Amino acid sequence: MKNLMEKIKPNTETGLDKKTIEEIKSELLKRKEDISHTLKALAEEDSHEADKLAAKFPEYGDKPDENAQEVSDYSSNLGTEEILKKAYDDIEATLKRIEDDSYGVCKYCKGDIAKGRLLARPVASSCVKCKKELQENV
Repeated sequence: MKNLMEKIKPNTETGLDKKTIEEIKSELLKRKEDISHTLKALAEEDSHEADKLAAKFPEYGDKPDENAQEVSDYSSNLGTEEILKKAYDDIEATLKRIEDDSYGVCKYCKGDIAKGRLLARPVASSCVKCKKELQENV
């Protein structure tokens, strides 16, 4: 019972309450679905790839300018696919943290992540202080 009450009461450091977390979760689920649809349009199943997807190669024709456009579009699709896969993976990890009640906790210092940061970037897994330290040390 005590654990349930801790989930319901607001986190005093971050200001995240159950309703806010549910709103974030709902938005993440929508984004996940949108990304999934976009990935299906850009990529096709490929059992040789680790993630089972590979960017589709467009077919515009046999003329040199059409071939050049195919290569250009394919290159662009590869980059877009990678960005979407990363966003999808970030959302999956965030949804897992929400389910196991570790959402809003910095993975480095175990402190609370500020509410403003989570509202601006719901997939954030580190607090601003730790993120700045990581970026400065790169």
